[in-house]
Amino acid sequence: MRVVFAILAAWLPWLVESGDAAEPRPPNIVFIMADDLGYADLGCYGQKLIQTPNIDQLATEGIRFTQAYAGGPVCAASRAVLMTGRHNGHAPARDNVPHYPSYLQAEDVTMAEVLKQAGYRCGGVGKWSLGDAGTVGRATNQGFDTWFGYLNQDHAHHYYAEYLDDDEGRLELPGNRKNRTSYSHDLLTQRALDFIREAKRDEPFFLYMAYTLPHFSSRNEDQHGLAVPSTAPYSNRDWDQPAKKYAAMIHLLDRDVGRVVDLIDQSGLREKTLVIFTSDNGGHASVSQRFNTNGPLRGFKRDLTEGGIRVPFITRWPGTIPAQRTSDAVIAFQDMLPTFAELAGATPPRTIDGRSVVHELKGREPAQRQGYLYWDYGHCRRRYDQAVRWRNWKGIKLGEDGAIQLYNLSDDISEEHDVATKHPDVVERIAQIMESAPTPSNRYPIGQLYRGNPIWKPSQNPDRPEP
Repeated sequence: MRVVFAILAAWLPWLVESGDAAEPRPPNIVFIMADDLGYADLGCYGQKLIQTPNIDQLATEGIRFTQAYAGGPVCAASRAVLMTGRHNGHAPARDNVPHYPSYLQAEDVTMAEVLKQAGYRCGGVGKWSLGDAGTVGRATNQGFDTWFGYLNQDHAHHYYAEYLDDDEGRLELPGNRKNRTSYSHDLLTQRALDFIREAKRDEPFFLYMAYTLPHFSSRNEDQHGLAVPSTAPYSNRDWDQPAKKYAAMIHLLDRDVGRVVDLIDQSGLREKTLVIFTSDNGGHASVSQRFNTNGPLRGFKRDLTEGGIRVPFITRWPGTIPAQRTSDAVIAFQDMLPTFAELAGATPPRTIDGRSVVHELKGREPAQRQGYLYWDYGHCRRRYDQAVRWRNWKGIKLGEDGAIQLYNLSDDISEEHDVATKHPDVVERIAQIMESAPTPSNRYPIGQLYRGNPIWKPSQNPDRPEP
C-alpha cells in the first residue's frame, strides 16, 4: 500500500499539469501591438530594406494572416474596438477626438475585465488612449492589475517623456527635461519582461504590450518627428535621416519582440503562451517611399481603403498553432475579446460585434466570414467617411453625400477598379449596412455632426490630427 501511495504522490503533479486529473490550464496571452506599423514594414510581409528577423521568426513558428483588420484607421478608435469587442460604429471611442467624452466608462466591459474574472493576472504597457489618470476609463479601472506607460495618447507622442503613468501614480523621469536619459520604449520593454518573470505557475496571465514604435514623435523632441536613440544599424545607409530613423525604430521594435519571446521560451512557457503581433492601423503617409510601407494596399492611416485598416497579424502557440502557415481568414480586432474569452473558458458580453476565431487561430480551413465588418472616420471633422467589408466586397463612401465605391478584394487588393455600376444589388446591400451599423451615442458625436445636429462643433474644437 505504501508503494501505491508513493507512486501516486510522484505522478500527481504531472497529472494536474498535463490536464489528465484537472481541466487544462488556459493559455497565457501576450498581445503585442505596434503603432502605425504598415502592412509591408515586416520582412515576412514583403519588406526588403528593413530587417525584422525576430518577428519573421515568430511568423515561421506560427501563422501569418493576410486579411486581418484593425478596429479603425486611427489609434483611439482601433484600441476601443480591440478592448470592447464592439465595431467602429458601436465602440466608445470612434475617432481620435474628442478625448474625454469618448473615454471608457464603468458600464464598458474590456477584454481585461473578462480575463480577470476568469482568473488571469492582467498587465499592460504602452499607449492606452481610453482614459486619463483620474478618470473611470484609466486602465487599472478597466480590468488591468497593473499599467505602465501612457494613459493619454497625446502624451504618447513623447519618447523622452518627463514621466510615465505607473498604475495610479507616476514614474518621474527628470533626466529627460534637459537631456535624453530615458527612452520610453526601453522602459516599457523592461516592465513587460518583469511582468513575465513574475508569472505564477498556477495563474495564467494576459500581457497587453501597446508599443508606441514606430509612431511619429513630438516635433519638439526631434526635428524629423522620429525620436530614436540611434539610427543603428542603418547609420551607414545611403538614405535620408528620416528613413534611417524610421528603420531604426522598427529595428528596436523587432529586437524587443525577440527579447519577450525568448524570455517566454526560457521560462518554460513556450507551449503555454499564445503570442500575437499586430499593428493598430495602417502605415503613415509620411514614411519614406523607399520602404513602400503598405505594400500593395492603397492609402494610409486615416484612410478607409485597405492601406488604412488592413494590418500584419501573426500568431504563435507551439503545440497548438501549426507552424509555417499563411492564412487568408478574415479576422478583425473585435474578434479578439470573444476569442480570448473562449480560450479562458469565460463568457463574453452579449453586446459585442466580434466572433471567436479560435478555429482560425488553430490553423483550420477558414469558412467564409458571416456578417460584415464596419469602419467609419471623421465624426468631428468636415467629412464623415464609412467603409464596409461584406464577403469579398469592400464598399467605401467619402462624405455623407458621396457615392459608394465598390471593390472586389478577391482580385483587386489595391482597390484600383470601382465596379459599383456593375453590381447595384451589392451596392444597395452595403448602403443598408452603412445606414444601420453605427449607433448614435450621448457621449460621442457619432451621427450628430453630419446629420445636422452638432453636439460638438469643429469651430470650438479645431481638428488637430496626431502627427
